[in-house]
Amino acid sequence: MLGKSTRILDGKVNFPLCLAPMVGLSHVCLRMILREYLPDGAFTIWPTEMLNSRRIPHEVLGATPETMKAADEEGLVPQLLGNDEEAINKSIRALELWGAIGIDINMGCPVAKALRHNYGVSLMGDVAYAAEVVRFAKKASSLPVSVKLRAGLQGDPIYLRDFTQALQDAGASWITLHPRTAEQKRRGSADWSQIKTVRGNLKIPVIGNGDIQTSEDVFQMLNETDCDAVMAGRALAARPWMLWQLGEDLGFPAPKGKSGQAPRSPAEEGQEYGRMLLRWLELAETHFLDEAGILRRFRFFVRTTAVWLPFGQSVVSISTKEKSVATIKDQLKIFFSQEIEMSSRTELRQ
Repeated sequence: MLGKSTRILDGKVNFPLCLAPMVGLSHVCLRMILREYLPDGAFTIWPTEMLNSRRIPHEVLGATPETMKAADEEGLVPQLLGNDEEAINKSIRALELWGAIGIDINMGCPVAKALRHNYGVSLMGDVAYAAEVVRFAKKASSLPVSVKLRAGLQGDPIYLRDFTQALQDAGASWITLHPRTAEQKRRGSADWSQIKTVRGNLKIPVIGNGDIQTSEDVFQMLNETDCDAVMAGRALAARPWMLWQLGEDLGFPAPKGKSGQAPRSPAEEGQEYGRMLLRWLELAETHFLDEAGILRRFRFFVRTTAVWLPFGQSVVSISTKEKSVATIKDQLKIFFSQEIEMSSRTELRQ
């Protein structure tokens, strides 16, 4: 069981749960919501959406939705997609000036566009070149470099062992393993035994990822795999107070500005979800300004997270039928004025 510190960032990380980098979701708005539920005194790493190394050198960082950040954000470890040395080096130097405390290299994205360009999980098809990408990144700055990967293309545990060993030898500071193959995408169950095997073979820290829906799942993964920390994606976006729940169980003080105990019953979580959606819109109006962009992102967020509500489709309908942020807020207040329960688990393959 994880105590109050990990080996990630030389022990600076003292909390066992972090957000996954998710396209269209892991932007400043969601990060700020999650931070409001992070226990007082807890420190974890924070991702960005996946950033393309061929674009970053030509962008004004902080001006794009993907790189926008709050003035007081700390612990940012942006995720970078790429395989070209010059592009990676320029991107990392720019991100270091932007405020990154580490860089995460994506070797897990299974979408067709990434595969066509030999990005993402395609890099897992070539051990030597994947290790070279880590070396490119290490040469660019003194920032720690992590790698997020899947079980690979083959689903071969021996290959995965050799692959992660090569990443360690190339200088990776830690890795995050989502133990599904590229072909599986979100189907099937994540094979946590692979996390345990990789963790036992490496000297660097390992973060486990896959099928985390509750705070109990976090403890289960830590106990079953001996991983150093746990990463969660859509479920943590849907119930960011999971950070608060976990903190209570670990003995951390409550999040700043929060009183009482973390919501835990289905009814408490349902009401908290409604409050969280309103807070999302409030923060989006502060950071994104463009209402059309806010509506587009909010609809995607609701489609992704409302699946934990038995009547989640009603919330989706509110987000799609209403044409302004103001009317969405009004309708959400009406909808959540009734008792709405939130399920602890849902089908994660959508």
